[in-house]
Amino acid sequence: MIGTIFNTCMILGGSIMGSLFKKGMKEKYHEILMQALGLAVVALGLNTVVKHMPHSRYPVLFILSLAVGSVIGSFLDLDSRFDSLVSKHSNGQAVQGISTGILLFCIGTLSILGPVNAALNHDYTYLFTNGMLDGVTSTVLASGYGICIAACAPVLFCWQGSIYLLAKLCATAISTTLLTELSIVGGILILASGINILGLKKISIMNLLPSLLIPPIGLLFL
Repeated sequence: MIGTIFNTCMILGGSIMGSLFKKGMKEKYHEILMQALGLAVVALGLNTVVKHMPHSRYPVLFILSLAVGSVIGSFLDLDSRFDSLVSKHSNGQAVQGISTGILLFCIGTLSILGPVNAALNHDYTYLFTNGMLDGVTSTVLASGYGICIAACAPVLFCWQGSIYLLAKLCATAISTTLLTELSIVGGILILASGINILGLKKISIMNLLPSLLIPPIGLLFL
C-alpha cells in the first residue's frame, strides 16, 4: 500500500501548494514539468512492453485486445462521456473541482494497473509515477479551485486500496500468462498516455481502456 499512500500524499501536497498560488502556476513551469513527466511515462510504457513481449504465449492477443477494446470503447463513447463529465458545470465551483479531480486521478491506466502490480509483484513503479503526475495535476487544479481538491485524496486511496485488496484476494486465480498479456496491453496504454501528455498526438485513452478486459476473457477460450 506504500505506493497508494505516496499517491494520496502527492495529491494532498499538490492541493496545498496549488491553493497557495494566487494566480496559479506559471505556464512555463507547468509546461516543462508536464514534458518531463510525459517523457517518463513514455519510457515506462516502452519498458513494460519490451519487458513482457518476449514472454508472451499469444503474440497477437494484444493486437486483438486493442482492436476489440477500442471498438467497444468507441461504441460506448467513453471518451466523450468522460470529457462531458469533466467539463460539466455543477452547482458549485468546489463540487465541479472535486468531481473533475476524482475522474482525472482515478480513471487512468496507471491508477488501475498500479495497485495490481503492487499487489502481485511488489512493484510500485506505476504508483510512484502516477503519484508524480497527480502531484502536478492537483497543484494546477488547486490553483484554480482551491484547497477543496484535497478531498479527492481519500477517494483515490479507497479506489486504489480496493483494487489492491481485490488483486491480493484473487492472486491465486491470476496466472503468469494473464499478467504478461495484461501488462503488454497496459504498457501500450501507458505509452499512449505519455504521447498525450507530450501533446504529440491526441489518443482517446478512455476508448481504449476496455482493451484491458479482453486478455482475461480471451484466455478463457485459448
